[in-house]
Amino acid sequence: MSSHVDGNSLAGQLSEVFRTDMTTAVCCCEGCGDATTLASEMVYGTHGTVVRCRACDDVLITIVETPDRLVLSFPGVTSVSVERAEPTA
Repeated sequence: MSSHVDGNSLAGQLSEVFRTDMTTAVCCCEGCGDATTLASEMVYGTHGTVVRCRACDDVLITIVETPDRLVLSFPGVTSVSVERAEPTA
């Protein structure tokens, strides 16, 4: 397996879909139950992006970019928790 970077590398791709910084989202792994921020996970990518659990190495998320689409799959995530932004006055 090639070397990985941390989940902070996902900020640009995910900002196209989500209005909040998803690297701060807490993902729960279906395989081992580990719950941590997306920024802490292991990210691999050459022809797509694969996010793996830092604890058990299971695939949590896959991201494929085409010229007109961003395709997200969450095969190993049981939940994603995102802090709500404070309302602006």
